[in-house]
Amino acid sequence: MTTRRTLDLLHRYESRNVTFLDPDGSWPIVWAKARGNHVWDAEGRKYLDLTAAFGVAAAGHANPRVVRAGQRQMGTLLHAMGDVHPHALKARLAEELSALTFGRWTGSTGRGPGSRVSGPGSRISDPGAKVQGIGKTIFGTSGSEAVEMAMKTARLATGRPGVIAFTGGYHGLGYGSLNATHREHFRGGFLDQLRGFGRFVPFPRDEPSVESPDPLGRVEAEVRAAFRHGPVGAILVEPVQARGGIHIPPDGFLPLLRRLADEHGALLILDEVYTGFGRTGKWFACEHSGVVPDLICLGKALTGGFPLSACVGRADLMDAAWPVSSGEAIHTSTYLGHPVGCAMALAQIEELKSKRLVERAAGSGTGLADLLRSTFDRRTPTFGARTRCIGLMAAVELRREDGAPATAEAITAMKEMLRRGYILLPEGEHSDILSFTPPLTITTAQLRRTVRELHDVLCDAERPRPRAVQKR
Repeated sequence: MTTRRTLDLLHRYESRNVTFLDPDGSWPIVWAKARGNHVWDAEGRKYLDLTAAFGVAAAGHANPRVVRAGQRQMGTLLHAMGDVHPHALKARLAEELSALTFGRWTGSTGRGPGSRVSGPGSRISDPGAKVQGIGKTIFGTSGSEAVEMAMKTARLATGRPGVIAFTGGYHGLGYGSLNATHREHFRGGFLDQLRGFGRFVPFPRDEPSVESPDPLGRVEAEVRAAFRHGPVGAILVEPVQARGGIHIPPDGFLPLLRRLADEHGALLILDEVYTGFGRTGKWFACEHSGVVPDLICLGKALTGGFPLSACVGRADLMDAAWPVSSGEAIHTSTYLGHPVGCAMALAQIEELKSKRLVERAAGSGTGLADLLRSTFDRRTPTFGARTRCIGLMAAVELRREDGAPATAEAITAMKEMLRRGYILLPEGEHSDILSFTPPLTITTAQLRRTVRELHDVLCDAERPRPRAVQKR
């Protein structure tokens, strides 16, 4: 089906608030297939994907190992019964996530003798035992649900409803997670339906300003004030803000939050839905500072393309918060721990390990950071560009001469890059930040071509030159 036909059908039958259709026809393209680092549209044009489809395709689009795992599982068991009759892959994935998180962080996997990461799960004689290195999981389908499961855990464990969150944070758009997502665009129309248990504190930037010469000092003061304001059971934060604009906090940020949470008897919840599974050059972004959370929220790159998420918490905490099932789970869903998603997640994790893609992201990220700084950390003819990068998570932020966000210029540049065969997205409240979150399989040559092309586009912003779409 052609692009025009697809967009006409969406215009007619899809809610008009979902897909943005630019009247000039420049946006969107219609994806027909994707493989590796590339996407092809309905007319057969090829694009280099610098988004990894919102960070999902960490091991590359349609990774063969992941696709085979999903196909095999579809032919064996396409659906199971959530919290009622389990299947083996859900147990294996729960064990795998325990080993990848609390097992690695504490130096003890909690596994039985001879158990292997990719093999059958070992049996624990006392499931309620407080074994060091054990994490316990609740599966969901979206990152938003993973966050809501974490907030439910905090409420049950502490008896306190309040959640401290951060300005610019994005934790999903369900009614629970929307209480902790900070942007008027998402929240404004629903404020009278929100419980209002989220209390927002400024997210620190790793760049002291006149307004905030001591960003961590300000965070500490405002977090303490939030604790005094009412009963708070959790601090919820992205170690690196993604949709907020690829904002990287100072090194001491997570250790400060860990200390404040402990001091006030609250839980530290890390939303690593975007940053998890190698995006920042570590398996999880919290590992850059050595901070162990009480709960971690995972999704996106977990499966490489199937809707599956997870909330993983310390075993003792999870057992204290959630009662033993009496036949009806307190939190569940029809697709909980979907067998196809579990099969793909196990394959995705094995691919990240066997191809050493986390280490590759760290190396590629160092090169990308140097490339961005040398290319953009100077003025273009029209505006200034500032860059940020951690692993393969980077930003080019555009500002006009008066300091205002260069939103129009960023959107124009993004569309021109699409026309030239590169898929980028804008981030931040003002959509003035062009983000890089490519597949971890991207090559140095592909990154160099992208940066060179983007610089050319920005320098020619006032005089765009027609150019045919090139095959990448």
